[in-house]
Amino acid sequence: MAFENLDDLPIHWTDHEDVAMKLYEKFGDDFTESKIYRIRFTELIEWVLELPSFSGKREDCSEGHLEQIQAKWVYEWRDNQ
Repeated sequence: MAFENLDDLPIHWTDHEDVAMKLYEKFGDDFTESKIYRIRFTELIEWVLELPSFSGKREDCSEGHLEQIQAKWVYEWRDNQ
């Protein structure tokens, strides 16, 4: 399978920063730091699974992965303020 560019590379649950960057690209400034930390994990799982380049499986998700994704998403949001 050939990849046109780096955005085509598959990402997984352990790619916390990549997932967070994709979520920031998708939602922009709709979510502030406090709102990001109040997102329900059940919603966050669905949003991650819907990302076009995400190839992980629901059963491979853990609370630790979701916490890391939230933290990296906050850093991404801060970097863009």
